[in-house]
Amino acid sequence: MAGPAETESLTIRPLDRADRAEWGRLWQGYLKFYKTELPQAQYDLTFERMLSGEPGEFQGFLALLGDRPVGLVHYLFHRHGWKAEPVCYLQDLYADPEVRGRGIGAALITAVYAAADDAGAPTVYWMTQEDNAQARKLYDQIAGVTDFIKYQRPS
Repeated sequence: MAGPAETESLTIRPLDRADRAEWGRLWQGYLKFYKTELPQAQYDLTFERMLSGEPGEFQGFLALLGDRPVGLVHYLFHRHGWKAEPVCYLQDLYADPEVRGRGIGAALITAVYAAADDAGAPTVYWMTQEDNAQARKLYDQIAGVTDFIKYQRPS
């Protein structure tokens, strides 16, 4: 007998103002996974930025099983010194733990790939932690790992 995730249809769609509460729940899950907490004001600012429609601002998609939000992705387009076209940075990708391994992440990444294609961006890139084994299994199937190492100025 199929469980709910197998019988409900998967939909990927752009974020909408009415998604604020469920988006906040999902993003909180993402931040918790990375052992990060942010003030409520940052949630509000980030959500408003994604809905602004301003060039160069973050955008987002929500994944729904039936009508239940189960995942999110945030991305932005920016200029690159080595390319004439913009490139796409996929910053946040998250699926509720109970639906992982069911194609949610792949569908969200595929939606970002399509948005990049529509924007004429030849490159979509992202980072993950080295020990994020479950996610890396997916990433290894749909993208190529680079040999770059990230450095960051301490906060």
